[in-house]
Order: sequence, then structure tokens, then C-alpha cells
Amino acid sequence: MSRLAGRITRSSPKSFGMYAKAARLGPREGLIHLELGQPIHDTPGHIKAATIAALQSGQVHYSDLAGIAPLRTALARKLCDSNLIRVTPEDVLVTNGLTHGSFAAFMAIIDPGDEVILLDPYYPQHVGKIELAGGKVVTAPLDAARGFALRADWIESRITPATRAIVLVNPCNPTGRVYTLEELTDLAALAIEHDLIVIADEVYEYNVYEGRHVSIASLPGMSERTISLYAFTKSYAMDGWRLGYATAAPDILGAMMKVTANDVTHVNTFAQHGALAAVSGDPNIIGHRVEEEKTKRDVLVAALNDLKGVDCPPPQGSIYAFPDIRATQLTSQALADRLLEETGVVVESGAFYGAQGEGHLRICFGSQDLPTLRTAMERLERFFGSSISKS
Repeated sequence: MSRLAGRITRSSPKSFGMYAKAARLGPREGLIHLELGQPIHDTPGHIKAATIAALQSGQVHYSDLAGIAPLRTALARKLCDSNLIRVTPEDVLVTNGLTHGSFAAFMAIIDPGDEVILLDPYYPQHVGKIELAGGKVVTAPLDAARGFALRADWIESRITPATRAIVLVNPCNPTGRVYTLEELTDLAALAIEHDLIVIADEVYEYNVYEGRHVSIASLPGMSERTISLYAFTKSYAMDGWRLGYATAAPDILGAMMKVTANDVTHVNTFAQHGALAAVSGDPNIIGHRVEEEKTKRDVLVAALNDLKGVDCPPPQGSIYAFPDIRATQLTSQALADRLLEETGVVVESGAFYGAQGEGHLRICFGSQDLPTLRTAMERLERFFGSSISKS
């Protein structure tokens, strides 16, 4: 038998959650998928048209390894104007989605034995990339009693001489929290004091319903120690396009380019022209979709709070609700399994996102239209009404 590299056998993912369980059932009529953060809309027409035009005009060859110049110029302008991060086009790297960008980030800064702190509940896909880089995952709990708030003192208690970086997902997947300026300022002070890098996953930067999204790299002293990661996935319904971008200090970005150049050479040339049309186009497209997501959020949260044993504060951002189901006296996984088998509604166990996620479910309201979401909630209402006793 072939011998696999140790980095593969030791690395996550160990499972793919409820998506894999639902897939093993095979084609099954009536399943409603609320476990995946997949946009429901089609990619806007002007983005497709720009991509097709680039393809037909011969933009089919190798291009700049960091990304085509017009796109990096437009992204630098967006980062300056919207995220308040002072960058030039040379400070931007176009990536194959945020997943690729974060992998390059971990590979660029992590040596074997380095520790990386994830805020628990965390986005599980970051675990495997840290492990593939040879790093060790350390978790620091978020404050569930305060809406999964960031606690700098709790994070500091996890810092050791081996700590290299902290991963920040803002708005947070899975909790839906939008971190306040005060929380981010406390985290920035911690990073500066302990000479740490913050890897900021900001894929849901536009999906904000309450509060204001702040890029931590915009805070004093943080631009040189933050790797900021973005994607076109959620905002423009371009998940299958695999397009994202990163900005960081020149030495870090150069190291990331070494990874991407050896990994993929560069991002698809003609697809980058579609990304240029996206970032240069009408911003109202994003605004309209965020309002639609807010409506679905409100419907979902109201329905969840009517269920026995369920408490669901409205998420401030992202496309996920994170209801507390501890009063049902079922584990997160047991309840997710029963909902799949007995209702055909696929949701994710909160424990999939770390120890702090136990007692919760993650439910995506962005992956279905409003009528389908209402149907799912009707099924859950029948289930909870007949199967879950009052606590």
C-alpha cells in the first residue's frame, strides 16, 4: 500500500458534517438544505457578460501572478474607501477564493510547532489548513453569555511563546456576531503586545444587519500585522467562480505569492475580468441582497423562537442563525440527525464548530428562498410540537 505523507494523515477535516450525512442518503426528494452557506442567487448578468467578453476577446493566456492590474487597482481602491485599509495595487493578491487565500496565509507564516488561536466557536475549515502547515490549533472561547463576544483576557490566557497568530472571522461564522470597535481594539492591543499576526477572514463583510463591520487592519498598528482575506463568494453569488483576494504587509504578501505561484500559478485570467465588473459595478446590487437576507433572517429567527426549547437571538451579520437548543436536552448532533431523518431539513450541529458550539445548531437562511425557508420552519414546528417536551 502507498505510504501517505504524515501531514495528510494528521490533518483535518475528519468529517464533512451534515452535508456528508445528507449526501450518503443519496437522491432524496424533499430535503431542504440549510447546512451549507451557498448563495441562492445566480451571478449577476453584467459579471457574466464581462467574463464572456474577456474570453471571446482572447484573455485566455497567462497573466500577472498576483492578478490582472485593473482588478488589483479596483480592489485597492475598494480596500481604501470601504475598509479604510491604506493599500496600493501592489499590496493586493488575487486568490482562488478565500479558502486558497487562507491556505497561502497559513503556509506563509506557520512553522511546525507554531500555535494558532481559533476563537471558539470557529470555522472548522481553518483547522485543516493550520495542521497542513504544521501548526497546532489552540482554541479560546467566545463569551456565549454575551452573544459570543470576544474576550481579550480569555484569549490572552491561551497565548504561549509558541503562539504565532490569531484567526478572526468577522462577521462570525457560525455565531453571526459582528464584533464591535471596542472588541477589535482590545484584540489589536493584544496582537501588538505579544507580536502576533491576525488572519482576518472577512468574507461576510457586507452581510451586516446590526452594528458596523470594521476591518481590524484599519486600526492603528495593525496593517503590518494583519492578513486580510476577502472573496466574491457571498456578495456577488460567485461561489463556484473561486475568486478572492488578500492584502498584507509586503513581506507577508510576497511569501503568500510563493505559495500561490507553486500551487496554482495564478487565478483564471478571463474570470478576473468578471471580478473586475463585480467590484466596479453598481453597489446597490449588494444592498438589495443584504435587505433580502435580513428579511429571511427575521422570518427564521421569529419561527425558531416559537419552537419549544429553542432560543435564537438575531444574528447581527453573516447568513447564519445559531439557535441555543440546550433546553431540548438533546445534544447538537443528536438533534441535527433527528431533523434530517424525521423532517428532511438539513442543519448543522453546533458542535461541528468547536466545544463552545455544543448546545446550538447552525442554520443557513441564505441558501434558500423565503417560501422554502417557511416550509422548513413549518416542518420544524411540527417536529418540535410533537417530539420535544417542554423543559
